[in-house]
Amino acid sequence: MAEPAEPRTPEAGEKRVVVASPRGYCAGVDRAVVTVEKALERYGAPVYVRKQIVHNKHVVETLEQRGAIFVEELDEVPEGAHTVFSAHGVSPAVHAQATERNLLTIDATCPLVTKVHTEAKRFVRSDMQILFIGHAGHEEVEGTMGEAPDDMILVQSPEEARTVEVDNPDKLAWLSQTTLSVDETMATVEILRERFPNLQDPPSEDICYATSNRQAAIKQIAAHSDLVIVVGSANSSNSNRLVEVALDAGAKASYRVDHAAEVKDEWFEGVDTIGVTSGASVPDILVRGVLELLEEKGYPKAVEEQLTEETLTFSLPRELRAPRTID
Repeated sequence: MAEPAEPRTPEAGEKRVVVASPRGYCAGVDRAVVTVEKALERYGAPVYVRKQIVHNKHVVETLEQRGAIFVEELDEVPEGAHTVFSAHGVSPAVHAQATERNLLTIDATCPLVTKVHTEAKRFVRSDMQILFIGHAGHEEVEGTMGEAPDDMILVQSPEEARTVEVDNPDKLAWLSQTTLSVDETMATVEILRERFPNLQDPPSEDICYATSNRQAAIKQIAAHSDLVIVVGSANSSNSNRLVEVALDAGAKASYRVDHAAEVKDEWFEGVDTIGVTSGASVPDILVRGVLELLEEKGYPKAVEEQLTEETLTFSLPRELRAPRTID
């Protein structure tokens, strides 16, 4: 698809397409998608999935064609049915509802999201109030804050960090959604730390490795790009952040598309250098479609600039690792 290349500054007037690496599927997304596929193989259709398994239209539609049924809430699921929880995690209340309805649940929550849930519970056991940096309405935020709804305050921006009120500034910690902009999150934390000097950090980085890597990779490319195209769905937090990061890093323009058909002709006026990347829930077939479109428009074959190699993998949920028993 793309030849590997060392990072370099393009010559004036040179047409060039650079695709970022890492991009696309992360370990948590891959685990979640394979979880639904394996559940369909093991139990047969339908398998129900609460919310989108990952935030990508193509992935959801593909799994629907194989027999997955996506629902917003568990009361839409027949009692006793096989049900998968999405990669974004759920609150204890959702687990309790699943038990009440005798659902056969498979938890596809990304282990890095589960880590943040665990950190929240640990802080609350230590009688700490938590400032949670994230975006209202996002499934991950709802799931994590559901671990301690009375002890967590949502902070959505540096501006909110300047005004948030807390019970006891000496018993205070912060956590964050895993898919945020690294730079904006740290700017928010710095404001909180100025106001609350005894603010405790999470025991390890909350923003996931894949989010950080994809943002760093597009920064490497964006400063030399007239246009950056980010492949990802509108409800994908990490994809939207990539557009913002590209612009902040110096790209003259940046747009998000679900697929090549959404690319607009007017974006290319006066454009020589193009960067391409994708969010952590995007299969690479969608990126290939964009690169093929660019070649049709007269741009050269893309070269790939690799920032780092990702080797992390996660095992499947235990229900799908164990041999199936025959009744």
